[in-house]
Amino acid sequence: MNPEGGTVRFPLVSEIRRMTDLKREYLVASYYGINPFSASQKYIVVLATDIKYSLPTLGEAATIGIIDTEAGKFVPLAQTRTWNFQEGCMAHWLGTAPDSQIIFNDFMDGGYVARVLDIRTVKERIICRPVSSVSPDGTKAVSLNYARRRLTRPDYGYDGRGEDPRERIPFPDDDGLYLVDIEKNTSRLILTIAEVRKLIGVPEMQDKNALMWFAHTLFNKDASRIFFLARMREKDTRIQQRTASLTIDADGKNLRPCFPEPWEWGGSHYDWYSRDMLMVTAAYEGKEWGPVIFTVGKGDYRMVGKGLFEDGHGTFSRDGRYMAMDTYPDGTGMQGLYLVDMETDAVLPVARFYEPVEFYRPLSHWRCDLHPRWSPRGNILLVNSTHENTRQVYGISLEY
Repeated sequence: MNPEGGTVRFPLVSEIRRMTDLKREYLVASYYGINPFSASQKYIVVLATDIKYSLPTLGEAATIGIIDTEAGKFVPLAQTRTWNFQEGCMAHWLGTAPDSQIIFNDFMDGGYVARVLDIRTVKERIICRPVSSVSPDGTKAVSLNYARRRLTRPDYGYDGRGEDPRERIPFPDDDGLYLVDIEKNTSRLILTIAEVRKLIGVPEMQDKNALMWFAHTLFNKDASRIFFLARMREKDTRIQQRTASLTIDADGKNLRPCFPEPWEWGGSHYDWYSRDMLMVTAAYEGKEWGPVIFTVGKGDYRMVGKGLFEDGHGTFSRDGRYMAMDTYPDGTGMQGLYLVDMETDAVLPVARFYEPVEFYRPLSHWRCDLHPRWSPRGNILLVNSTHENTRQVYGISLEY
């Protein structure tokens, strides 16, 4: 990266196309930044639902399926009872079979699990824990306590209480980050919430009866290290959330905060730029919010995007040349989508979408962020949008 110079080079935005059919509400079946395309880019994994303006409950299953981009149709595959409007059911294409197998979360026999499904044979196997992040090679995953997330941030958790949320224990020593071996179908606890409290302490909270939980995990490029957020909130309130950004080796060693004052810098959204470089939207030096890029462990922090972004869902193209970034609705309800040239730090406006107030009410559990995702070849950006007064999936074609 050479933000001080170089030649600005952006792709041509040639087309914005709705990928779904308006018959139901559709959303990409995972969180922003996670690849929803099969390796060939023929299929996109999505969820279909009839729910529009409410938080889904256990009895309101969504249909997981694929968009066949060549045939132009949605192909239903299964039902899932563990989903939400922000992260879907955390579906990933498995690196071990990137054109034919997906893994996604569900609720079975009284607990949260993950299901590996072959889209061609419809054969499946059950994995012992739900997934939060899957390694690029498809052999392992990170898992979290989704019952605790439902308690602390309902729009990111699952109904059904599929495990003990430990709601009376602020800093449990038997809950935290789990490493799942997908091939062997085993899991182990590699980091507890109590250990994070010991390392970085706690922020000042108005209510001593607060809870800490983990959220938003992501493997780096070679799955040797994991990024995650530690968060705290007073019970039964959606305000006073405090966040710290951390990384840990995949074997549970070398836990470290990303920033020198973790609770002051905070953290919100993120992506690995390379094996060792990470971008986190945070309060730079505890003050100005924006995308901060740095090498883990070196403290070489700098802002990305010329100060144009406070927060948003930044995600890098596979070759690292560009970062796609979205914005939240402004006073007129418009959401923006941008590209940042990582060589020059130049910013290109790509598109704007209107979000009706019915979707983006204050603290709405069913809001619709754009949540950009890159296709494997980097020639399509995929977003969710409600600008047609219904939640649909849109592809933006890029020509180089």
